[in-house]
Amino acid sequence: MQLGINLGYWGAGMDADNLAVAQEADRLGYAVCWAAEAYGSDAATVLSWVAAKTERIDIGSAIFQIPARQPAMTAMTAATLDSLSGGRFRLGLGVSGPQVSEGWYGVKFDKPLARTREYVEIVRKAMTRERLSFEGEHWTLPLPGGPGKPLKLTVHPEREHIPLYIAAIGPKNLEQTGEIADGALLIFPSAEHLDETTLKHLRAGRAKAGKTLDGFDVHPTLPLALGEDKDVATLADTFRPYTALYVGGMGSAKQNFYNQLAQRMGYEAAAAEVQEKYLSGDKQGAAAAIPHDLIDKTALLGSVDRIADRMKEYAAAGVTTLSLAPAGFTLDERIAGLRAGSEALERAGLA
Repeated sequence: MQLGINLGYWGAGMDADNLAVAQEADRLGYAVCWAAEAYGSDAATVLSWVAAKTERIDIGSAIFQIPARQPAMTAMTAATLDSLSGGRFRLGLGVSGPQVSEGWYGVKFDKPLARTREYVEIVRKAMTRERLSFEGEHWTLPLPGGPGKPLKLTVHPEREHIPLYIAAIGPKNLEQTGEIADGALLIFPSAEHLDETTLKHLRAGRAKAGKTLDGFDVHPTLPLALGEDKDVATLADTFRPYTALYVGGMGSAKQNFYNQLAQRMGYEAAAAEVQEKYLSGDKQGAAAAIPHDLIDKTALLGSVDRIADRMKEYAAAGVTTLSLAPAGFTLDERIAGLRAGSEALERAGLA
């Protein structure tokens, strides 16, 4: 199992620290460094900066939002980043959510599976440098009846096939991801529930494509808080606001993929309470309603040895790359978490 680092969003006053974290991950031999975007910092600019300041670590978009870019633009960006980084780019895609898609980008959040399938097909086709023509439900290239003509990418990508990941949570999305992508970007994964909530759907999609999970990157991100095992409950409290935001506040009351995931893991009543409190404005109450067990099962908490034991569980469950999001208010705390992750991987015998 390999390790990655997820820097999250930039522009929150920790940009210099984020770069130092990426450089330390590069030094420690981490496999990939991911950057996110929502409606603040964009991932492409961040990744070009990280690529210029690192040497070996891959850079990845977690995620480029599908409603934010035309697929041909994403192919151009992927080819450019892969070239600038010397073949170190990984393309992560996702549909975002209804609030961001419709509120920020003005793109209707409908038929996300069909849109993703077409998007991936266009990106893949553009990267081959053949003349780009496509006729689908959501995109038609060139537009009919106008001056447009099929064009091809003018630059030669470092690699024609750039590893393509999709951020997937729900069963249908996971199945399609297994069918059309090279990896799945996961959030709130529990090793105990991974096969039932995730892997069985990915396997079904791979089977549709005549493939198995061999070579497919099962790639979750986990928060990490380093400390003594006797303080695990306190360490878990660090992630209560984060977990409440996703389980309670992401999407809408009817369409929250993270809330649905918590329900599939057996936390139906708690998920409903957290969402009700969060959407009514009681964010503290929502955070308090998060079960400790849910946090402990979806984060790495405690000593290096305890983290190593959890890494073994994830590897045994089928995770191939584990990205970390170390907690900390200072750079030193985040670097300590990064180093603890590397040490834990070695102690687990997974390096």
